[in-house]
Amino acid sequence: MTNKYESPLSSRYASDYMLELFSSDTRYKTWRRLWVALAKAEMELGLPVTDSQVKELEAHIDDIDYECVAEREKQVRHDVMAHVYAYGKAAPSAAGIIHLGATSCYVTDNADLVIYREGLKYIRQELLKVLANLSDFAIKYKDTPTLGYTHYQPAQLVTIGKRATLWMQDFLSDLNEIDFAISNIKFLGCRGTTGTEASFAELFENDSEKINEMNKKIASDFGFTECFDVCGQTYPRKVDSRILNCLSSIAQSAYRMANDIRLLQHDRQIEEPFEKNQIGSSAMAYKRNPMRSERICSLSRYLMADALNAPLTASTQWLERTLDDSANRRISLPEGFLCADAVLRLAQNVTDGLHVNEKIVEKTVREYLPFIATENLMMEAVKRGGDRQQIHEIIRKCSMEATVKMKNGEECDLLTRLAGEKEFGLDENEMNQLLTPSLYIGRCPEQTVAFVEKVKPLLEGIERKSAEINL
Repeated sequence: MTNKYESPLSSRYASDYMLELFSSDTRYKTWRRLWVALAKAEMELGLPVTDSQVKELEAHIDDIDYECVAEREKQVRHDVMAHVYAYGKAAPSAAGIIHLGATSCYVTDNADLVIYREGLKYIRQELLKVLANLSDFAIKYKDTPTLGYTHYQPAQLVTIGKRATLWMQDFLSDLNEIDFAISNIKFLGCRGTTGTEASFAELFENDSEKINEMNKKIASDFGFTECFDVCGQTYPRKVDSRILNCLSSIAQSAYRMANDIRLLQHDRQIEEPFEKNQIGSSAMAYKRNPMRSERICSLSRYLMADALNAPLTASTQWLERTLDDSANRRISLPEGFLCADAVLRLAQNVTDGLHVNEKIVEKTVREYLPFIATENLMMEAVKRGGDRQQIHEIIRKCSMEATVKMKNGEECDLLTRLAGEKEFGLDENEMNQLLTPSLYIGRCPEQTVAFVEKVKPLLEGIERKSAEINL
């Protein structure tokens, strides 16, 4: 416990990996790696930076004296220059060449791009685990008929597995967006205070080829193949919009799936995992609340709202740079990643242990199957000589009467009513022979198998797992 506020995203929900990735330590060590890469590139391209200076910088990437940084920042009110000072204290022979030609955004923005890209790669893997769980679930229940709903009203039959592919398709769309975002993240490079590279034009005596080569070298050190063609002092904040939109898309898909599960759990058809000693309610001991799915929805709602920060920031950037993006981005981007991580961890847990109450599903199907089968019954009655329009009216009238009885809590007696209509031409036993649920699921099994086969190559080597979560 602590006497200071701590974000629930860090104390309860997000993974250790994501917490470490977005930690201050990772951020500032990445700054130092960027200063090493800059010094190394400048040395290789002929500036007065020595190999021993580069090696000394490399030797002190991890030993950051945070007390020194904090004390210096109190004096100068500038976080980057406080870190430059502390790095110079750790590597005194290189103190004079640290940050040579650079501006603060060289380390702050490039470090963000490195961290965001790694975050997206991790989120991608977590999303694949959800897809893997749903893939297994869909195949297991590909042939299991269940009542379909439109407007949350009983409709034609589907299968449980086919319904799962609807969730999978949403997540697959999110995966495609993440892949696009990762492949299109470019490096800022070292571009100067307004993006003109004027400081490097001075250092390299207007040798543009050397300036371009310097940026290529630094980008390559961090696994980037391209820098932005043009920029101001910062990388384009449209990148942040794209990233948070990807995370918001995952939240939208997860919310849809979890909300469906909540509805089905209300009807006792499907249940999320429930621990042996789990308490559903402090007052109502019998309760089995879908709290994990509810938490998915809750966190997803936060993430969708959080994603609005990036377009608002991107749209209000002034000319070559303004600082009103900084405080917002420090909160909205890390929290977006931590929240997406938490949502996917919960989604893994739920999809790994999703339980189907097959007898309840079957009972629900049987209750509504007479209505669903009426079109087939009408075709059979017509084949036996009935008048299509007359048969249709009989079905309509009997259906309305049977519905009234059901609304009064009585059993559905549609087939008995139809059998009592002489013009209908079918008795109850003959009609019951047409009430096989598998006759009314269309191409659900085929569609399910085809979709899972399409996704299968993406899931090779992906671990089927249930993430450990705090209840």
